[in-house]
Amino acid sequence: MIRIGIVDDHAIVRTGLRQFLSDHVDLRVTGEGSSGHEALDMARKGEVDVLLLDISMPDQSGVDALAAIKARFPELPVLILSGFPEAHYATTLLRQGASGYLNKECDPEEIANAIRLVSRGRRYISAAVAEQLADSVVGGSTGGTAPDKPLHEALSEREFQVFLRLAQGETVGHIAEALFLSVKTVSTYRTRVLEKLKLQTNSDLTYYALKNGLIQ
Repeated sequence: MIRIGIVDDHAIVRTGLRQFLSDHVDLRVTGEGSSGHEALDMARKGEVDVLLLDISMPDQSGVDALAAIKARFPELPVLILSGFPEAHYATTLLRQGASGYLNKECDPEEIANAIRLVSRGRRYISAAVAEQLADSVVGGSTGGTAPDKPLHEALSEREFQVFLRLAQGETVGHIAEALFLSVKTVSTYRTRVLEKLKLQTNSDLTYYALKNGLIQ
């Protein structure tokens, strides 16, 4: 029996997933949450074998939650289930430790199959994500970058976290407090992000994130 934790801030999504997964004899939902903090609590209590995690949540983004969980519980498989298309987040989150990335519009059976796969310590790579990864490898092997590879994929895990928070209007001081960093460190990350994305202001970051579907 594979124990599953579902973390999504929409109750209707959690209910639908729970009802669907209950039809599978080898899958059982043992935990539910609506925030990144609750996801971390589930991992800490050891009550789940696989965590289904949404990206967009009110108190803490799924990106931040993933980083916190993998830092403390690196062996716990985290399967990202998001409303954002694979092209926007998948390769970045896989690089940051996610075991797989699924769009919420996928076939429900794909979710069940992905859960079974990651519970065995493997990664779930959908056809769309596999194509992205292949493009990335081809670009790297020729000494350049893949033609359609977005600039944000070059950001480090921490830079990506800071970028998303800045794009959503958070101040440097608030980000520093939330990520347990100094204001000077966050300012340094901000400078690096602006350089890598070839932008100049926080407003530019917001526009870039909206244009690339990274925030709603």
